[in-house]
Amino acid sequence: MKKQREEKFWSKFKEDKPAIFGLFTVVLLLFVAIYAPLIANGRPFLLLDRTTGEVSYPFLRYIFAPDSTETTIEIICNYFMLFLPLYGIIELIFHRAKLIKYLLLSVAAIALLIPFSISKSRIDKTDYRKLAEDKNLFAVFAVIPYGPYEQIAEPYEKPSKKHILGTDDIGRSLASRIIYGARISLSVGIFSSLIAMLIGSSIGLYIGYFKGKTDLFAMRIIEIISCFPTFLLLLILMALLKDNKIEQSVILIIPVIGLTSWVGLTLLVRGEVLKQSALPYIVSCKSLGIPLGSTLFRHLLPNVFSIVLISFAFSVAGAILAESSLSFLGFGVQQPCASWGGLLRQSFEDPLSYWHLTIFPGVALFLAVIGFNFAGEGVRRAMDSKG
Repeated sequence: MKKQREEKFWSKFKEDKPAIFGLFTVVLLLFVAIYAPLIANGRPFLLLDRTTGEVSYPFLRYIFAPDSTETTIEIICNYFMLFLPLYGIIELIFHRAKLIKYLLLSVAAIALLIPFSISKSRIDKTDYRKLAEDKNLFAVFAVIPYGPYEQIAEPYEKPSKKHILGTDDIGRSLASRIIYGARISLSVGIFSSLIAMLIGSSIGLYIGYFKGKTDLFAMRIIEIISCFPTFLLLLILMALLKDNKIEQSVILIIPVIGLTSWVGLTLLVRGEVLKQSALPYIVSCKSLGIPLGSTLFRHLLPNVFSIVLISFAFSVAGAILAESSLSFLGFGVQQPCASWGGLLRQSFEDPLSYWHLTIFPGVALFLAVIGFNFAGEGVRRAMDSKG
């Protein structure tokens, strides 16, 4: 039965061309974000001295100890960059032996944490591109051989053969900064939406199940919270937290957006739970004295999860827009960290002259938002039993 539902879902989803486009866009952006160091990086993957035969890997150290102000996000993305290929190999070889597969995945997941925990960040200002000009050296660089923090040209250079998307206000590669900006935007969107999803679905389940005075009291509080302009509240909270001069601003943005965007999901889950609570299977759970936790999370939650999943996709798009808006106004991700909203801010003085700083980050932001919205809408249509 479950397999039939899955097959029906995917058959309906595949027929929805905007949904396929949205899913493809989301997967592409996630791939670019996770594998950003392999696409744009100023340190060579391999450096060979032809005279001595000495081989070094300058790139490798900065996978485990990134030299960034947003080290937490960088480490999380780098961790998945290494773990996903391992997961694919283990899944391919041991997909039928579930016990061995899960054991190996657990060992791999824990083992990967070790180099991240023991490696320490170190500033390396070596100009490897200039060093590689030596005929006695052989170097292998990324497709875009510039890091997101390197000043490698004149400010506001237009797109050229050397710098395909041009440079920003202090001469850093715009292509590299857009690629690394994907890490920030998608991390904020996904993690803040996860926070909102956990809070919203939990509260919605609880008040929808108990109804009565609990529901009445909770709804009055939710109505009061929903009266506050969300974006204004975000600005106030970020302005207050910014005074603490915390370097990792993304770690502040994620919970702030998550804690201010759960109300809509709560109302959706509550409404569905009110409907499900009147059905025979929930009445039977109450009659049989099944524990509350089991009733809520084992029986009710799976039947309202489609709403949670759809809302999550739309919430990610909203969170990406919120982060970009905050960064554009100067309250979000702080320099030198790359952010799509921050890049758009650099073109504010003269958008026509600095058109490359307007168009390219804007296109990236547009694709991210439309991708999650199309994918979410596709999931909603595929799950609609009437469709």
